[in-house]
Amino acid sequence: MRLRSLLFVPGDRPERMVKAAQLEADALILDLEDAVAPENKPRARAAVAAFLHEPRRVAVFVRINPLESGLAEDDLAAVQSAAPDGIVLPKAEGAASLARLDGMLSDGTRILPIASETAAAIFTLGTYGGVTQRLCGLTWGAEDLPAAIGAATAREADGSYTAPYQVARALVLFGAHAAGVPAIETVYPDFRDLDGLAAYAARGRRDGFTGMMAIHPSQVPVINAAFTPSADEIAHARRIVEAFAENPGAGTLQLDGRMIDAPHLKAAQALLTLAAE
Repeated sequence: MRLRSLLFVPGDRPERMVKAAQLEADALILDLEDAVAPENKPRARAAVAAFLHEPRRVAVFVRINPLESGLAEDDLAAVQSAAPDGIVLPKAEGAASLARLDGMLSDGTRILPIASETAAAIFTLGTYGGVTQRLCGLTWGAEDLPAAIGAATAREADGSYTAPYQVARALVLFGAHAAGVPAIETVYPDFRDLDGLAAYAARGRRDGFTGMMAIHPSQVPVINAAFTPSADEIAHARRIVEAFAENPGAGTLQLDGRMIDAPHLKAAQALLTLAAE
């Protein structure tokens, strides 16, 4: 499942779901949590279930309410028969949360935890591996965690993350790779600032994220472009792979005046796999 761009859509706005499905997002996240007021949740569940029962050309995830909220069971009861491609789990706290949700699901539904939204969650980020084959990625958020610990904000005046949230981001990144699943970058809140989004997404890919969540349709093409290897990158990766294929047993080679070794080969192979997807 390719997950470059994952677009949030409020679960109580069925007209937006129809429009979003025509975009080029790799996945939609139909939101039953923060985007839906408590009194609208029954209506949102019905709307999401109805949309899921229609033929679809794009992967569709559902963000349920947290497991401890008392609402998650009703969310799942409403949508499971419609076979969503995945469930986004907010307020996830490591292996225990993952195993609990795994036991509540049927068929091949995948799980994408939002893994950094509580203080306790930060200390569980290395525990997601080996729990269930449903795990399809790991993502994070920079809004709920500061609220949970009484911080004024997660960001500096220029929009960059303060030190605690840089740590959270990095630990989610490493936790995802330790579990062998894609690391998905969090949202960029200023949907009008597409240049800022492009720079943010580029940093994410540079750091090892392979996709990103979006909050507005205009963000989708920018995110897709950022997480799609360019023709030059693909050509360079092929040359690295070919160089080692032509020199079996070599540990280090020269290419374009630079030394390349096993980590370069591994990175080139990963990029070509990403491009093929």
